[in-house]
Amino acid sequence: MTDDRSEPLPAESSMQRTNRNFGELLQELRVTQTGVQILFAFLLTLAFTPRFPSLDLVQRSTYVVSLCLAVLAAALFTAPAAIHRYLFRRGAKPDIVWVSSRLTELGLGALSLALTGSVLLAVDVAVGRAGGVLAAAGTLAVCAGLWVVLPWQVLRRLNRRSTARASGEGDGRNPDGTPGARRGSPGRPGDGPP
Repeated sequence: MTDDRSEPLPAESSMQRTNRNFGELLQELRVTQTGVQILFAFLLTLAFTPRFPSLDLVQRSTYVVSLCLAVLAAALFTAPAAIHRYLFRRGAKPDIVWVSSRLTELGLGALSLALTGSVLLAVDVAVGRAGGVLAAAGTLAVCAGLWVVLPWQVLRRLNRRSTARASGEGDGRNPDGTPGARRGSPGRPGDGPP
């Protein structure tokens, strides 16, 4: 997620960094908005299918909650555009970036729940309640793993690398993050035997 804590590029002013962060955030929103729109359209059409009246109370409740979560996700993902439009040219770009980043995080949470509910409904109708619950749990686990746990793990690794660099230990990687040669290996001038 783009926010105000990202590393500045060399010779990048505070405003340039804010503009870059906002541009990166908009790119992220373009990707997620498309997914939300497709999910929302899919959910909207379900109510008008011939099989919809035969859904039981749990399935209808799952449908309504998933539809509302998709609407919430869409609203959260489009809010940064409205905020930017309202505060345009008022010197609020850093605040716009901060608020937009938080809204995007909330939108991802709503989207993960909408996806989970949609999978629960579809698999419940197709193969039964137990299969629906298992598929929904798997969907939620995948979303949480890719959208929360994986970024957290990468952040932990970056923090360890920064701490090691600050203490002079290093992690055997070059400054660009690629694996470096081991100490004493051929091809690195100044390295003696291990």
